[in-house]
Amino acid sequence: MAAERADGFKTTIGLEVHAQLLTQSKMYCGCSARYADAAPNTHVCPVCLGLPGALPVLNRATIEFGLLTGLALDSETPAFCKLDRKNYVYPDLPKGYQISQYDLPLCVGGALAFASGGETVRAGVTRVHVEEDTGRLVHRAGAAGGEVSLVDLNRSGVPLMEIVGEPDLHSPEEARDYLIALRQLLRYIGASTGNMEEGAFRCDANISIRPVGQTELGAKVEIKNMNSFRAVERALRFEESRQRAALAGGERIEQETRGWDDARGQTLPQRTKEQAHDYRYFPEPDLPPLAIHAAMVEAVRARLPELPAARRQRFASAFGLGPDDAETLTAERAVADVYEAALGAAPTPERARATANWLINDLMGLQRLRGLPPEQLPLSADQLRDLVDALAAGELTGRAAKELLPQIAPGEPPRAAATRLNLLSLDDAGAVRGAAMAAIAALPAAVADYRGGKTAALGRLIGETIKGTGGRAKPDEVRRLLEELLRDG
Repeated sequence: MAAERADGFKTTIGLEVHAQLLTQSKMYCGCSARYADAAPNTHVCPVCLGLPGALPVLNRATIEFGLLTGLALDSETPAFCKLDRKNYVYPDLPKGYQISQYDLPLCVGGALAFASGGETVRAGVTRVHVEEDTGRLVHRAGAAGGEVSLVDLNRSGVPLMEIVGEPDLHSPEEARDYLIALRQLLRYIGASTGNMEEGAFRCDANISIRPVGQTELGAKVEIKNMNSFRAVERALRFEESRQRAALAGGERIEQETRGWDDARGQTLPQRTKEQAHDYRYFPEPDLPPLAIHAAMVEAVRARLPELPAARRQRFASAFGLGPDDAETLTAERAVADVYEAALGAAPTPERARATANWLINDLMGLQRLRGLPPEQLPLSADQLRDLVDALAAGELTGRAAKELLPQIAPGEPPRAAATRLNLLSLDDAGAVRGAAMAAIAALPAAVADYRGGKTAALGRLIGETIKGTGGRAKPDEVRRLLEELLRDG
């Protein structure tokens, strides 16, 4: 807060997040909601094209995902809600209105707690409601010169959920961290992919600046067209600076909508900010109001998994992990599931730490190298368990395991892969002794240092011996053998 008060102004930010829901079909018709790789205008029907006489039928999964999100955010679920028509004219809205929710949303209230700047921030949630997505405009050069805009309605009618946040954020960094935490939550509960680059997780940010001590919020400016967490932070930082400079100079901030130009690094005016009455909301006449029974809410509540914050805390306390490791392992639900499954029942602290180390330092490194998505590891839980078991039993050395890891075939047990590649620990005492003698002969300076009292020189000899066995010699056995040879020699 000290940084905010340095110039006498306070920043207030509220976020409106739209998340596409992971349903199979669209919100009001049977068209597939999985349109990403489809040719334009191929996932359409009379309903999502807005043709006269076509009637919507509500997708139950949309309501269930909305309830699931509300429960994860500690929202209230009123016993009654309805759908409304939001009227406006735009080329990607074929009906001339969007079926959304206005005064009686699906969920109200709640909050999201998240870490930012080394502290826990709790930001309130105003409401969670469901609505249909619009189509998409594609702008390109025309055949006769100039630019043309083409309409693709594959996205029209895909279920959306809007999470409207309270104006409880006070810096661009907090806004970024809020979005990261919300996206993680939606992915954990399986409601949305959260992929911003695909448009499945979109954010509009409202920001206002007021003098410190003034209770009334300043004029609200909405920012659109941000397609990454970094873009949201940059856009808010620019707008914060712009408004503060304007107020310091005696200018008035106008309530408006501005678009973020990522290439230019600035927001640009688009239009004056609409009010609710501009949309002429009224109840959707083709869909009945919804009665949300307690039994339905409890059935949805039973689907809630352990949420990220609780799982992170449990990993730290139950498995003896540091906060950074616990956070890394729980960032993706699928990764946390692999980790726990690989541990098995009642793991020792040593096994928990060893498994965490191999997953974080080696599996995730290989994951990045192969360009796999963050939820997809290169080994299954069974494979990771077999690898850690082999290391604990001395059947694999750490060096051999690192060489083995990228060569394990899908579904292949690491022990079987090590046998195939001749990487299992070397039990041939004669071969290990020969490698140790060769290391002593190759590194006379290290031998002299060790015999002169520089015990750290033994490490160079151990490394050379293990290298001579192709990484298969056990380090502890090599150490004992070298100490014996150097003492007796």
